[in-house]
Amino acid sequence: MGGFPLRILVVGAGIAGLAVARALRRAGLRPDVTERLPAPQLPDTGLYLPGNAARALRLLDLDGPVRPLGQVIHRQRFLDACGEPLCEVDLDALWAGVGECRALPWAELHRVLLTGAGGEVRHGVEPAGIDLLPSGVGVTFADGTTAEYDLVVGADGPRSAVRSLAALGGAPRPAGQVVYRGVVRAGPPVTEWTALLGQRAGFLLVPLGAGRLYCYADEAGTVPPAEPLTRLRELFGGYAPPVPEVLDALEDVRVGVTEEVELGRWSRGRVLLVGDAAHATAPTLSQGAAMALEDAVVLAESLTGTDSVEAALAAYESRRRPRTRWVRDRTRDRNRTRDVPAALRDPLLRGRGARIFGEHYRLLVDPL
Repeated sequence: MGGFPLRILVVGAGIAGLAVARALRRAGLRPDVTERLPAPQLPDTGLYLPGNAARALRLLDLDGPVRPLGQVIHRQRFLDACGEPLCEVDLDALWAGVGECRALPWAELHRVLLTGAGGEVRHGVEPAGIDLLPSGVGVTFADGTTAEYDLVVGADGPRSAVRSLAALGGAPRPAGQVVYRGVVRAGPPVTEWTALLGQRAGFLLVPLGAGRLYCYADEAGTVPPAEPLTRLRELFGGYAPPVPEVLDALEDVRVGVTEEVELGRWSRGRVLLVGDAAHATAPTLSQGAAMALEDAVVLAESLTGTDSVEAALAAYESRRRPRTRWVRDRTRDRNRTRDVPAALRDPLLRGRGARIFGEHYRLLVDPL
């Protein structure tokens, strides 16, 4: 583009920011990457990557380092709270020709992306001011230093500082669930992705390999409890095995609330939002990381395939909007099922559940 290297700042060193940095470096660009938090203490939690995430990792040439990690997931089993089968989704068939589904520790994917991004991440650095210039962006950092860039990419999550500073939107809105996450070691053996669905609540178990289980639970609400482990045991202790045994083995739980970000536009001048900063949804479809990885691939392609930054940002948004809108709408569709009484929901899922749940990913099977 223009015959000179672009000066690019990527704000945020989570999955979205590191994926963008990796994609840009593969395109011959050398972004600066900043992260407001100090050198990371990576969370002990898990991550499920559907087939479209595997495809994006392949396009970033990171499928090799990821392949030995975690566990390939071949099917999803949905049960009621008593452990009776509702439906199963054949993931190998659903994502055939796209990529395999994998569960792995979040920290392990982060380390792969950090290595793949190359260059140094400047930790403890955050923007305090953004000035939109005629052909660039002036950035003032919290320590008082300043710099000018051709493009600033906000990859700093649902509560993005870049989004606020660039006047692209305010705070995220609650999506309506309290979520609990943890990892169990030496717990009961679980070999398949298994979800037990209660009334306005659910408990998910995902094997991560090496005897580890990723536990994800949610309930309707917007206020996290003061004692999350106590609340988990109170809410799910009566579910079918192996949930009680998992709860007994669970020692540490991360609790939060789901949030949505829905914006009229993702860029202003030469400031662009990606990942959860632009289009966060509840994690019901496990698409947060996948959408961030796809964003990175498409952004690099847009920057190298157009004549100006402005044209690249327009091309990027026109390609990404339909897929992220699909994820948002299908996420809302699936979340609405939590409000359906089990007496109505369960017969529907036993008859049509595999088709309904598989349909939620139909657009995402298509190429980026």
